[in-house]
Amino acid sequence: MIGLLAHNALLVSLIAVAFGALITPVAVRSGRREWLQLTYGSVYANFLLVSIATAAMIVALVTHDFSVSYVAAVGSRSTPLLFTVISLWGALEGSILFWAWVLALYAAAVVYLHHRRPGNLVPYAAMTLLFVAAFFAVLLVGPADPFRPVSPVPLDGPGPNTLLQNHILMAVHPPLLYLGYVGMSVPFAFAIGAILGDEAPSNEWTRLSRRWMLASWGFLGAAIIAGMWWSYEVLGWGGYWAWDPVENASFLPWLTATAYLHSVMVQERRDMLRLWTLNLCVATFVLTILGTFLTRSGILSSVHAFTTGAIGYYFLAFIAIVLVVTLVLVAGNSERVRTKGSLGGAASRETVFLLNNLFLTAVMLTVLVGTLYPLIAEAMRGVKVSVGEPFFNRMAVPAMVALIFLMGVGPALPWGSCTWAEARRRLFPPAIGAAILGAIAVLSGARTISVILAFALVGYAATGNLREYWIGMRARRRAHGESWVTALVRLTGGNRRRYGGYVAHIGVLFVALGVTASSAFRSEREATLVPGGSLTVAGQTVRLKSVWGREEPQRSVIGATLDVLGKDGAVIGTIAPRMNYYRVSDQPVPTPDVRSGLRGDLYVNLMAFDANGANATVKVIVEPLVPWIWFGGFVIVAGAVIGLFHRGPRGTAPELATESAPAPDPALAPAAP
Repeated sequence: MIGLLAHNALLVSLIAVAFGALITPVAVRSGRREWLQLTYGSVYANFLLVSIATAAMIVALVTHDFSVSYVAAVGSRSTPLLFTVISLWGALEGSILFWAWVLALYAAAVVYLHHRRPGNLVPYAAMTLLFVAAFFAVLLVGPADPFRPVSPVPLDGPGPNTLLQNHILMAVHPPLLYLGYVGMSVPFAFAIGAILGDEAPSNEWTRLSRRWMLASWGFLGAAIIAGMWWSYEVLGWGGYWAWDPVENASFLPWLTATAYLHSVMVQERRDMLRLWTLNLCVATFVLTILGTFLTRSGILSSVHAFTTGAIGYYFLAFIAIVLVVTLVLVAGNSERVRTKGSLGGAASRETVFLLNNLFLTAVMLTVLVGTLYPLIAEAMRGVKVSVGEPFFNRMAVPAMVALIFLMGVGPALPWGSCTWAEARRRLFPPAIGAAILGAIAVLSGARTISVILAFALVGYAATGNLREYWIGMRARRRAHGESWVTALVRLTGGNRRRYGGYVAHIGVLFVALGVTASSAFRSEREATLVPGGSLTVAGQTVRLKSVWGREEPQRSVIGATLDVLGKDGAVIGTIAPRMNYYRVSDQPVPTPDVRSGLRGDLYVNLMAFDANGANATVKVIVEPLVPWIWFGGFVIVAGAVIGLFHRGPRGTAPELATESAPAPDPALAPAAP
């Protein structure tokens, strides 16, 4: 009964979104603006209907209604309640349903917040979101129907994928990923709405789309970090990024969204890059759909991918339609959209932003080619080609290092232009930070130029961004006699967009430093220990205490407890890696244990054990600064949140004070109407 109710709700939602999308151009072109209420009503109806279907699926999962096909595929009476609920997004059909619900939520929020805005931008944006919703509705009533009846009804099910019920981050990473992926449909919808509504030549649509892109960018960045953390905590290999095709699929739209957020600033301040900004909106959306295709078509072999192929053709057709329609729209309006602004000079912030976008695009294209080439080669020539970590490190990492350098250069230079003497005066102070961090790398044992350079550039960029805070805070203290804390709060509050960007920069630099240090200074050893035996790696000593086992409702667990010894031999803690044996799988799922500190991680994985507990084989890895990666992710999100609540359009506040010529305080500048 619950399956029939939900399926009918999805059928009605398909009719509603199709009607709402088709009525919009009729209402706009006929001048019957009151008919737009039908468009907006369709958006709200779709949200209600998909919410009913999603709630029905959760009820079916929790009550173990195995007459519903999706529950029969991923449900189990022995699975804990939390993992039962989050198995909603643990397999293909449920993930499509969750995607449709998040899309319906975003569309309803857009209409609720912006429906009073005059003009045709919002109606056409709502129409675009309804067309996207129609595609997912077709999937849900067709090839990805999660509510198909099952007969005979099984008594129990296999439960979720064992890897997906082995860590609490399964409850965090996928929702963040969907909030980021699906959220990027909104800027795309505004871009299409701006073209169809004759607003593309203005900057108004970017002021709406920027916040939605920034929010989605923050969600997707958090999802990428959470995915890295999940891989690190669950898979047992001691790493967090392997250039896996599905990892790459989430990274690609994040890169283009980052380029968009920089491009839109240049558009608003210098009347440049409007066509480029429009194309970045389109590219970001297409890359999210491409990423969804890669994970759900069955063409990839990955711990992240779903193993079914029938739905892939629908995604390919949808991608083709989106590309053709957007290319026609953008090409047909390119002359109207093209801006007439120009670069102020080589030593200017807009030049740095342009270089930033070129490098981001280069990284995106490199990762895209490396991800798709094996698939194309196999389809065209029938041979399997592997593109692994060496390719990406050689081709993409140099451009990423250049981007770190530009993070330090961009904030220091003004909009417009400045003399080379002024540029040198602005760009020299951060070199102190570069020298300090480069020296720290050498003293820590770095001997390769690439590692020392990476440390130095992180130091340069961090000093450059922090210096902007120091200059502004010092100016406020001189003008108002404020304390350092008050000056910091009011400075940031006065121009949240700018200083939120600096906070996000600092978060990226934390991630870059953590990745560089953990890769360059990682140490590991593997040994078989008897109780009382010890192993020392990079000054960290562990001693095997016992091998043990226990039964849990959904699995059997074999673990090893090891004491962590201090330099004086005293026990300062314990660490307990284990292997989890799920009844539906013959292969154990390793679960390493991690002891984290400010300086890095002690990472221990159980590799093998004696059935009688006489010994255990463990791999011990010491990875410096890995926690800085996760902390950097939080800082990036904090920067996005700060920038999200920027007051007033960019370009109205004066530049910050510089050392040579104090300017009016941006915190006191009025916002433009």
